[in-house]
Amino acid sequence: MRLRSLTAAVCLGLATFAQAQEKEINMCVFDLIGSSGDQYALIEDYALDMREKGIKFNLEPYTDEGVAMSSFSAGDCDALAATDIRIRRYNDFTGTLSAVGAIPSYKHLETVLSAINKPSASEYMKQGGYEVAGIFPLGAAYLFVTDRDMNTVEDLAGKRIATLNHHPDAVHMVNYVNASVEPSSITDFGGKFNNRSVDAAYAPGWAYESLELYRGIGDKGGVIDYPLGQLTMQIVVRDGVLTDEEAQTSREVAFDHFNTALKSVKEYEKDIPDETWIEIPDADIADYQEMFRQNRIELRDGVDGDGNEVPEVYNGEMLTLLRKVRCRINPEASECTASDRE
Repeated sequence: MRLRSLTAAVCLGLATFAQAQEKEINMCVFDLIGSSGDQYALIEDYALDMREKGIKFNLEPYTDEGVAMSSFSAGDCDALAATDIRIRRYNDFTGTLSAVGAIPSYKHLETVLSAINKPSASEYMKQGGYEVAGIFPLGAAYLFVTDRDMNTVEDLAGKRIATLNHHPDAVHMVNYVNASVEPSSITDFGGKFNNRSVDAAYAPGWAYESLELYRGIGDKGGVIDYPLGQLTMQIVVRDGVLTDEEAQTSREVAFDHFNTALKSVKEYEKDIPDETWIEIPDADIADYQEMFRQNRIELRDGVDGDGNEVPEVYNGEMLTLLRKVRCRINPEASECTASDRE
């Protein structure tokens, strides 16, 4: 009896010690839907796996991404889970993953994430006192239009496009095609599209149902079946919150959730009726790709084709990596031998 009691005491002591050794980190998590949203659930699953690694994340949901970032900046949390567009201010290397037209498919995306989650790429995850500790796919962004006939670049001229205020590359792209920027936030662009105060908006497939964008599409609109960019959810932590080993483990744990997250993304895209998708003629795709490429170069160099200054948004090393992945998958593409290749 005494031996059994002693054994129980030892086990309880070890459990208590293990809990005492567990590192706790407060994380602000953005999800437009809140704690019942898919993005929050994705981070919850990641956090459960990290708990087994001895790190406990205390998650706090935010439905406003700007507020989540403010809380992170104010020190209310030492980790932030938000879209790469917002994370870009902390790391322009991983923030360039959503560069316009740079990742044409989920096969390309998986190849890229597999490469940058390796220990050999860890140096690129640290910038300016912050470190990216995980990346998750949120799906490709597509152009939702109120009129199906709006399926060429020329058709976009003069049209009103809901454009996120904090998305300078999207603003540049809209101006590039001579369309009109309608400044919007992530919380109101869907309403603007649905009440037809804009002619188009870009969003991932899940927005069709979640934000009821089918209302704006109606009987005459559709979704152009060509990825404008790949959206990702990224976790950023302050320097020193995680050791180098813990940060690498975190990135690997996050990448372990790639297939699960992508499955959810594809299910949302399958929910969009076949007749809603607008196919781009093969003859036009090469022109789209070249247009996107020129935009990326301008936003990398900070100057447009006419010599005017534009925002320097994209990280050149990431653009080169993305180009290498595209050319590995499609070596016959003209960009692979272009003199001004990325």
